[in-house]
Amino acid sequence: MTHAPESAALLEPTRLGPLDLPNRLVMAPLTRNRAGADGVPGDLMVTYYAQRASAGLIIAEATTPNATGQTYPDIPGLHTGAQVAGWRRVTDAVRAAGGRMFVQLQHGGRVGHPDNSGLVPVAPSPIPLPETIHTPTGRQPSVTPREMSLHDIRATVADFAAAARNARAAGFEGVEVHAANGHLLHQFLAANTNHRTDAYGGSVAGRVRFAVQVVRAVAEAIGQDRVGLRISPRNTVNGIAEGETEELYPALVDALSDLELAYLHVVFADADDALYQELTKRWPGTLMANPNLGWGGPLPADGGRAAGERLLAAGADVIALGRAFIANPDLVERLRLGAPLNPLRDGQLMYVGGPTGYTDYPTLAA
Repeated sequence: MTHAPESAALLEPTRLGPLDLPNRLVMAPLTRNRAGADGVPGDLMVTYYAQRASAGLIIAEATTPNATGQTYPDIPGLHTGAQVAGWRRVTDAVRAAGGRMFVQLQHGGRVGHPDNSGLVPVAPSPIPLPETIHTPTGRQPSVTPREMSLHDIRATVADFAAAARNARAAGFEGVEVHAANGHLLHQFLAANTNHRTDAYGGSVAGRVRFAVQVVRAVAEAIGQDRVGLRISPRNTVNGIAEGETEELYPALVDALSDLELAYLHVVFADADDALYQELTKRWPGTLMANPNLGWGGPLPADGGRAAGERLLAAGADVIALGRAFIANPDLVERLRLGAPLNPLRDGQLMYVGGPTGYTDYPTLAA
């Protein structure tokens, strides 16, 4: 059987930053809670990512640039030598299987807990997460984060740059700075989590300042063509209410448009959305689109293929899919052949640890 015609554009080669990609399918960063308690990737993570090496690009899961930024238990980091060595085993295995990897750098900000990191979380303002948070002993009430001082801000920017250098030492081709989904950079962007009255708060220009400084520091550390930025306009996850969204993201994009970054990654992209259309006009480089398949809803039978094709036709350059890659290690081959996709199992298996729902999804060959 030949592949379905609508998947043809997804399978075309393209270029992203310094990389030639064999197809336009990107494995999106997906938190899976399979690292050790020390944040070191182990054998399961080596297997998991190597299984999915046929993706045009893998963006490894959210990885903390410092200890304070840890969100949940068993989240990987890139701020110790052991973590760098653990990730090197992963990237070596993916490269041996023909793949390429970026890694997402994510600081949780107020999305954290002392039982997970050993530290009180920090945030732009001392406003707690309005929900409980997962810890090794179950869900617990969130704690009030410590408001970041100017010294904290400068130190965190430096930690992102250091983690980017560590990522290169670990064998990653580049990094994605996470400014989405209610984590630290998004908390600075959002009006309801940023009540600062200094240069990092108040106006739109003030609220985008921290994200811009992080991205520029990371670009200076490893080269701008090895840096991507992920954003999620209007996403309310983790208690976010952005305010002035229509002004916020054009300002952020404009402040970075001179850098010639590897890509801009827009979460829940909708080709008919006016803000998405505005961002595509303003962004001068590669646009990565993560299709809006419905937050928390069932995965479409095609894994998001049709939605991805629509976004490519509307001007996106590459398409990032998440759950389809979880359930289908050989997603690229299945789309090439027009083969049916594995259904996604119970979503909770994403986070319980162990191989079930992680490395045990079958391939066509199996």
